[in-house]
Amino acid sequence: MLYHLIDWLKGMGLKFPGDALFQFITSRVLLAVILSLVISALFGKKLINYLLKKQVGESVRDLGLAGEQQKKGTPTMGGIIIILAILIPTLLLADLNKTYIRLMIFATVWLGLIGFIDDYLKLRAKKIAQQQGVAYKKGDKDGLAGWFKILGQLVLGFVVAATLVFSDNTKVLREYVGDPKDAPADTITRELNGRKKIFVVADNPITTIPFVKGHEFNYSKLLPAAARGATWILYMLIVIFIIVAVSNGANITDGLDGLATGTSALIGVCLGIFAYASGNLRFAEYLNIMYIPNLGELSIFIGAMIGACVGFLWYNAYPAQVFMGDTGSLTLGGIIAALAIIVRKELLIPIFCGVFLVETLSVTIQVAYFKYTKKKYGEGRRIFLMSPLHHHYQKLGYHESKIVTRFWIVTIMCVVFSIVTLKIR
Repeated sequence: MLYHLIDWLKGMGLKFPGDALFQFITSRVLLAVILSLVISALFGKKLINYLLKKQVGESVRDLGLAGEQQKKGTPTMGGIIIILAILIPTLLLADLNKTYIRLMIFATVWLGLIGFIDDYLKLRAKKIAQQQGVAYKKGDKDGLAGWFKILGQLVLGFVVAATLVFSDNTKVLREYVGDPKDAPADTITRELNGRKKIFVVADNPITTIPFVKGHEFNYSKLLPAAARGATWILYMLIVIFIIVAVSNGANITDGLDGLATGTSALIGVCLGIFAYASGNLRFAEYLNIMYIPNLGELSIFIGAMIGACVGFLWYNAYPAQVFMGDTGSLTLGGIIAALAIIVRKELLIPIFCGVFLVETLSVTIQVAYFKYTKKKYGEGRRIFLMSPLHHHYQKLGYHESKIVTRFWIVTIMCVVFSIVTLKIR
């Protein structure tokens, strides 16, 4: 809104000191990071005090883990801090006319609302149990039904995929390499370093494929030639699967103080670099990656997300003063998945979201192996001491802070490797 206000004032011939900053994406990205840090750090404490006053505390299951009893009563639903710290800078500093910005605002609000309702219902069930004098156990059927949360993620996946497929403002441009005289009528011309470059709009959904010359993969190649007119259906199914998987992966990872928050911030840095590079014709030309118009503006949203996570980490680091709850974890996971799809880097998700992937796999493997051995031997056996994986290391005697720090280090290595793939062919 502030961006549009300044643009309107400039159109009226009015100028004031500092208005030139809003002309550059890099300046607005830095302002978004700073503003989100201020919002999450300063107003976060007020929200924590409010949650404490309302007795919005976390219930902790007795899992025999070190330090778990000290977490009882810690305020939850802190994801509200993250959501506000993302939305306010984005609304103030980003160009709200850009489709990508609108799409990410919708994703943040939509998943934030689902997570908030889930957390609220759990807290209400806890209060009702306390009023009735009944022992409340976390894990009882209290929050939103699992199918309802999945349905919310399916809706987001459908909206993201439909926008990328059918909107004229979200098309990927591919450089035309033939004779300019034979170029189609609907080509787009861009000037770079005094040279005119001719682009054509990609007809089918495409993405970046690592380690391959050209870095492009067309989803239509997954279907026989006769069925390629339905590529958009296949693409929608893939997008929906990715959003559900990553969103739940972030939710599973949110089990130790600062683990999901710090990991999400690091992944945000990776996605911010991808968005800025692909949205800038000069960088896209230099790195030989696909050029996606209007994508650079998304860097402002990502900057706000990074600042929000870092600011929230001030209170969420060990020992946590607040937990993000499903309000934050579902939202961050959905945001990361949607951003990866928008910047056409979804095939790199297993790398830069490696921690999310391993945490999810540890749960899947543990449950599957337990059911298999119970059916075969009459008693369930386990591969890990406890799942998700971070609890396995707790059982081994590692301190919570050491586990979180090492998972951050692994994420940094995954992020660096993902960025390096831009030049590895």
